Formats: sequence, C-alpha cells, structure tokens
Amino acid sequence: MCDIGNTTFHFLIEEKHKRYFLEENLPKFNDDIFYISVNKTATKKLKQINPQAKNIKKLMNFETSYVGLGIDRAVASYFEKDAVIVDAGSAITVDIMENGIHKGGFILPGFRAFMKTYPKISKKLKFDFEKNINLDKIPLQTKDAITYAMMKSIILPIKEVSKDRRIIFTGGDGELLSKHFENSIYKKDLIFENMKRIIDANNCIA
Repeated sequence: MCDIGNTTFHFLIEEKHKRYFLEENLPKFNDDIFYISVNKTATKKLKQINPQAKNIKKLMNFETSYVGLGIDRAVASYFEKDAVIVDAGSAITVDIMENGIHKGGFILPGFRAFMKTYPKISKKLKFDFEKNINLDKIPLQTKDAITYAMMKSIILPIKEVSKDRRIIFTGGDGELLSKHFENSIYKKDLIFENMKRIIDANNCIA
C-alpha cells in the first residue's frame, strides 16, 4: 500500500514502512499496489514505474458536502460514526464525523510550517520547537512564547469542535498533540489500517 502526500511516498509493504521523498527514485514492485494520492505529479511517477498500481478511491463510497476533500482525509474518516479525526503532518487536517456523516472540517499549518513563519517576521524569532512547554502558564521568554502561541492556535479550535466526541489522532505529530486532549487516542497507521479494511471489504488482495 502507498500513501502519496505533498512531500513523500509512504509505503507499507509486508508490515514494513518505507518513505521516499518525491524527487527520489522509486523501486519497482512485482505485486499489486493500492494507493491514495493528493499529488497528481507523484501519482504519475508511481504509475510509470509500477503500472499495476491501483487507486483505492475507486473502491470507496464516501459521501460529503465538503468541496475538495483530500482522499487521505476521506480514508482516515471512512469508518467513524461520531468522532473528530486529526491528521497532524505537514498540514494538520481536522474532520468531524457525526452519525456516520462527514460534517466538514478545517486545515491548520503543521508544526514545521508554523515554526518557519516566525523567522520571516524577524530573525530574532528563530527558535527550536519546545515539546515540554507548559500551556497553563503565560510564557516569560520569547522561545516559549512562540511555542505557546503555536500550540494554543492548534489545540483550541480542535477542542471547540470536538465537544464530547472521541478524538482520533494520526500523523507524525499526532501523538504529541493527543497528550493535550482527554478523550483521545493515537493511531499511527490509521490511514493504512483503513486502506486495508477497504481493500478487504472489496475482496481485493493487497
């Protein structure tokens, strides 16, 4: 299986993870590959090297009124009835499922995108991300002030829409974010788990 994002090809082959940046050479696989993609150029590259690759979108029936919903967000939300799904990667996507219906969602900059913004304002605002920031205390130094503002900007809108719903986090920064929410779980391989469920439901072989 392959999840094609904005910056990488992410493969799960025989329970082993492998990532390739978009500009790297891809291997040729003998078996079928089921993929999802938000990147047309990268999809073309995968298909040129592995023409047997199959788009999992054709196996899905995900109804939503949201215009332009990425296939990765649809797959992450596919089997949820009442939950908020947060995929924290290069961007942080938030999707709300209610009574099995996709109610919409929103997109926030990812951690690294946030951190890159501050030095553009002033070189004095270039600091490393501080994971152990105390969000219950107003910062008294600039490096903490930046992390504090960034984390609050991400956490508060998620809390506002989640209400009493379960929150499912995935993505590279999902585990860190999940620690700031009581009613939450972290699923590292949510996308691949749901892809496999969709493939199995359609009696395909991955």
